[in-house]
Amino acid sequence: MRERHASQGVRRAREFEAFVAGAAGRLLHAATLLTAEAVDSNPHARHLLTLSLAHTYARWDRLRGEDPYDRARQYLATRFAREAWHRYRGPGRVRAHPAGPLARLTPQERLILVLRLYEGVAEEQTAALLGLPPERVRTICDRATATLLHAPPPRPRSEGSSRMEAVR
Repeated sequence: MRERHASQGVRRAREFEAFVAGAAGRLLHAATLLTAEAVDSNPHARHLLTLSLAHTYARWDRLRGEDPYDRARQYLATRFAREAWHRYRGPGRVRAHPAGPLARLTPQERLILVLRLYEGVAEEQTAALLGLPPERVRTICDRATATLLHAPPPRPRSEGSSRMEAVR
């Protein structure tokens, strides 16, 4: 009996390791886009990934034919949404200054944009996951896309700052 449980544990660990090898990079990239951190400095995204993978592993035996990537992505998205709500709402909350490509978007806009455009999740599924009407998801996605496409041009450096950099 013990040998059977041990072999099942080894099989489970191997299956999960194979899943992580194939999915962790993409999930980390999605988490980095969500947190709007720089790719080379993304501790919050790595934390979200770790929590998502731990949650998926804890439920590995109960997936019963479900897509483990979909479950990990769902957990990642809902965890980000919950943390963003607590981080950016309420009096005295300090908003972080993200540096990633989606930094100009709100957390909700980033979440919807990443799910819809990067992950390819259908509008109805995104709406169901976030508890929003599909029309609202469409509106937020359109607004976020327009914000990114119509970005203001970069500010030219002032003459004084260029001289200071040349001196350094």
